Amino acid sequence: MSKALAIGDQAPELAIPDQQGKTVTLDSFKGKQVVLYFYPKDDTPGCTKETCDFRDVESQILRAGGTIVGVSLDGKESHQKFTKKFGLPFPLLSDEDARISKAYGVYKEKNMYGKKYWGIERSTFVIDPEGKVKAIFRKVKVDGHADEVLKALKAQQKGRLAVWSPASVLI
Repeated sequence: MSKALAIGDQAPELAIPDQQGKTVTLDSFKGKQVVLYFYPKDDTPGCTKETCDFRDVESQILRAGGTIVGVSLDGKESHQKFTKKFGLPFPLLSDEDARISKAYGVYKEKNMYGKKYWGIERSTFVIDPEGKVKAIFRKVKVDGHADEVLKALKAQQKGRLAVWSPASVLI
């Protein structure tokens, strides 16, 4: 078991395909802050709301020097349908073997209606232009999350460290 990622750690490299089949790496975003969000499944209620919330604040995230990247265990075709259906302007990465989800510590045993299974725990990481983790949001609650991430990005832009708590972003 590897140690959990912490603020200040070097972010694990990505190198996985997006919805077009193009391999995406953290180096693809040099000079930008990356909002890397992990979500359980395309086109499900919570994941759709979270993704559309990120879509709706994307222009503000871009102005704050950031870029958005989503990651789930879904394949390229599922991501293509999800992107088209909701007009998503950012890449969705296919982590079909859960290698990246494991590296970020978000691939967890879950329990739904007494049935145990492995899947992604909704989480978001803000990675600075040098590839260091600057903010971590674990066990994300969808409502208001995109705004919390935007606050963390703006704090980063001003050179302040952002730490998340379930109640709010503390600066």
